Order: sequence, then C-alpha cells, then structure tokens
Amino acid sequence: MNFTFNLRKPKSKIETLIVFSTYIKEERKKFVYSTGESILPSLWNFENRQPRNLTGRSKESEDSRAIKRQLDRYEHFYIELANRHKITNESLDSETLKIEFDKHFKKVKPISNVFFDIYEIFIQNKSLDFSDQRNADSTINRYKYNKKLLEEFQRDTKTTIHFSKIDQAFYQKLLNYCIQTKEHSANTLRRNIGLFKTFLNWALENKHTYNDKFKAFKSPQAFATNEVALSIEQVKEIADLDLSDKPKLERVRDLFIIGCTTGLRISNYGSIKKQDVIDNEIWVSDVKDKNKQLKIPLNPISKKIFEKYDYNLPKISNQKFNDYIKDVFEEAKFNHLIKKTYRIGNEVKEEFKPFYKRISSHTARRSFITIMKNEKVPDKVIMSITGHKSLEVFNKYYKPSKKDKIEFMNSVFK
Repeated sequence: MNFTFNLRKPKSKIETLIVFSTYIKEERKKFVYSTGESILPSLWNFENRQPRNLTGRSKESEDSRAIKRQLDRYEHFYIELANRHKITNESLDSETLKIEFDKHFKKVKPISNVFFDIYEIFIQNKSLDFSDQRNADSTINRYKYNKKLLEEFQRDTKTTIHFSKIDQAFYQKLLNYCIQTKEHSANTLRRNIGLFKTFLNWALENKHTYNDKFKAFKSPQAFATNEVALSIEQVKEIADLDLSDKPKLERVRDLFIIGCTTGLRISNYGSIKKQDVIDNEIWVSDVKDKNKQLKIPLNPISKKIFEKYDYNLPKISNQKFNDYIKDVFEEAKFNHLIKKTYRIGNEVKEEFKPFYKRISSHTARRSFITIMKNEKVPDKVIMSITGHKSLEVFNKYYKPSKKDKIEFMNSVFK
C-alpha cells in the first residue's frame, strides 16, 4: 500500500503537475495518476512529498493548504480502496485503480473501460497492413462482433470486464450467457471463444495485462453440422440457369460458380486481374497467408466466366452476396426441405429449411472440395489449390456423395 506524490517536472521554473504514484508488484510497474494540482517546484517539500509553507496566513500558505487537502483526498481514497480489496482477497491492479480514480475524482461515468479501449487498439492493429499480413475484412468483422458481444455481456449481466478479473468463474459466466441468453450454437460459441482468447494472448504479449489465467480455459467442443455442398450436376444446373432478365442475380451466380470451380474464397474474387492469369493458371496470394502464392488451373467453366467479364469480376460485399445467392437458388427451384442439426449447450436441436436458404458464399468453396474429392482427386492436389495447410480443417469441407456411400456400402456388404 506504499504510495507517494511527485512532481511531473521537478526542475521546472514554472508550475508543474503533482502526480500520485504507487508500485503494482504483480504487474511490476508503477501506476501514475495526475491529481490535477500544480505547484512551483520551489514551493514543494521533496523530502515530505507535500507543499511547503502549510502554516501562516499568507496567500502562498493558503494555496499550499488547499493543495494539501486535495492530496489528502487521494491518500484517503487510495487507502480505503486498498483495504477494501485486501479484505475481499482481491489484487488491486492499475486498470482498476484508473477506473476507480476516474469515477471518484473526475466524476465521470465510464461508458467503456480500459479493457474495451485496449480491444479497440487490438482491432486497429489487426486492420493495419504489416508486411502483407493484414487480416481479411471478414476476420476484422468477427473481431468487431466479438467486442460487441462482450459489451452486451457486460451490460446484460452487470459484470464490468477487467483484465485482472478474467478467471475461471468469469469464463463460466460468459459461457452461460452465450448459451442461455444468446443461444449460440456449439460452433459459434467455439469460434467466439477462440477470438476472445486470441485478443487476450495479444494483450498479454503487448503487456496490457499480466493475467494469463485464460490459457487454462478449455475451448468448447465443436459439433459436426450437416452443411450443404453441391454436386457437379447441381453446379452445372445453376451455371446454365437463364438469369438474363435479372442482371444482379446473374452477376452473383457467376461469382458463385467461380467459387465452385476454383475453390477461391469470395474475398479473393475482386483482387484478380488479367495479368494474374499465366499459362492458363490464376496466380493469386492466399487471402489467409499473403506470403503463400496459389496457382489455380482454369477449366472450361471458370475460364468462360472470367472471359465474360474480361478478367475483372464484379465486386460485392459478403453480406449482400449471401442475400442474393439465396435468391438465385430460389429461382432455380432448389426449395426442397433439408434438415440442419446443431447443439446449444447440451441440447441437440433440429430444424428444417428450404435448400436455397442454406446457401452462402462458403457453400461454393465447400462444393469445390467435395466435387474434387468425389472424383478421387488426391487431397494434396486439392489443398495446393485451396491453400489449406491442415488436413483436419480441410476434411471438414468434404461431404461424401450419396452415390459414393451407396457404392462403398454395397461393395462391403455384397
């Protein structure tokens, strides 16, 4: 509970700020806070860390006593705060000190706190292009959503998030909120917790916190969902669909077919130029790892679409794409009901939706991998096109065809 008052510029010839400071042992750093009071260094008692001339009736003495009264307020408040945390067996960290000092002395009601200020710095950092390692817009948007989710958790549960308070009890409370209040599926929960832990790792590495308890948090288990993938016949059916009277849907359909026949992510479509096609291959940097160059052979279907737009594909946001591609499949009468199974907490749920409502930009990439694997193309060849490094992640995209399953079943049980 040691603390002191110092001058910001002790050798100044003019008035300088008086700051409160205390050493945070757990963080191995000094907490410094401006008292808002200023004084001439010549009027400061450096030995006793307080103003000189506290007695007498002169204007100088009155000013010194007024400053001393303000410093006493900081002293008394800090001692009271430290004792309160000691009684509850809680550590008093720099983040909590700043928040409590701001509330008490500046009379402000913080809309956010240091945690969210740091989170915003994290998002800005991830948005910057450092050596071509900038995160994709979709990833940045996920971090932004994750920040919003944590803000809603703080508001709804009345739990102010401090770095120092992130422990197993906090983690369980967050999980319960996501499952019970937000009704997040197992896979959504797993993704959001992963994003949260990525931020906490960054904060720890950049010395915004010393608390590493989050490393012991057990990630929620994934749940294998029955996401849809198209067959080559279905891809050709969509490719041949007459949408000449609906140019907006025609453009979105063409982009979707590019994904189905190249395995490209939607975020890569707009970056491809005519000069990127060399010897009938698309040479493009992987959006997830710009140091990795992908070489994707063109085929008759993909080449026809690229030539249609003179290798300058239409640009569209992922959100609008996901809206319009559903309209494309509805036009094609892909309206039969299919079942989706997912888990929320320990409860497995099922719902039936028309096929077209299950289509998204990612369906194209999943369909490409499924079609290639169903045609017995080696995994290594497909992964060299899609840019996948992990076989585990790659295999999540594969949906065995009904024909293959029947043939394998009959070949075993003759």
